[in-house]
Amino acid sequence: MAAAGGHSSVSGTLSYLVPQVDKPYNYMYTPPEGTLRENCRYEQRACDIVNARAAGEAFSLETHGFELHDAPSQVRDFYDPLALAEQYFPEVEALACALTGGSRAVVFDHKLRMREPGRPPLSFGRPGDGSEPAAVGRVHIDYSEASGKRRLGLTLPTVAAEQTFVILNFWRPILHPASDTPLAVCDARTMSPEQLVASDIIYPKRTGEIYLATYSAQHRWYYYPEMAPNEVLVFKHYDSRTGAPSRRTPHCAFDDPTMPADAPLRRSIEVRCLVLLD
Repeated sequence: MAAAGGHSSVSGTLSYLVPQVDKPYNYMYTPPEGTLRENCRYEQRACDIVNARAAGEAFSLETHGFELHDAPSQVRDFYDPLALAEQYFPEVEALACALTGGSRAVVFDHKLRMREPGRPPLSFGRPGDGSEPAAVGRVHIDYSEASGKRRLGLTLPTVAAEQTFVILNFWRPILHPASDTPLAVCDARTMSPEQLVASDIIYPKRTGEIYLATYSAQHRWYYYPEMAPNEVLVFKHYDSRTGAPSRRTPHCAFDDPTMPADAPLRRSIEVRCLVLLD
């Protein structure tokens, strides 16, 4: 059934973790000889992913864990590090405080991604030696409870550990609309803590901890078709308030089965921002 802004929903394939005994790990680069790149298996699930533009519902960071904004940037070249540092990051920090009422916001990380030519099966978004980030096709949350808490000290070491804060992701297509491989976000209230599995992400010089997710038919997925470069999808990585309606937002890239045959490869920038709430 069609709706304003495209289909009312699409059937997208999302990659969930198969439960296991050992703690999952994934190398984000070519691992040492004799070491598996990952010690876990994933199952591909066909999920109904609802067109959030046509859902007739007002989505919010506090309730659902995500929201979309029309937020044109003054940046003309997102591959220019100086433009990012001097223009884009301050734009993100200002928007972060406006959305949350936060007293201070600090951008601490960003990634520029491109869907791989030929659109091979989606994985962890770091093919080969991991030097060129691509779309991530695993249902995940970028911070676990432990790594979310640790991030405050890494970003703002003079701030007290009991400080209330939130880590947000600002996800934006660049150069052209994201027609082929949009980002799906899950209503944070529909995924229970028991379905989140702490997992190691191994880089050449450090190891991080994220959550991978196991499947449940209760999960409710949404996407914004044809997101344009003037739009930004904001969602939670971590919220230190244990009583918040939404604390973290599962997400996953997927190949839109309705994409035009000549759709350009998705290019996007994501910015991670820590916001002090009081």
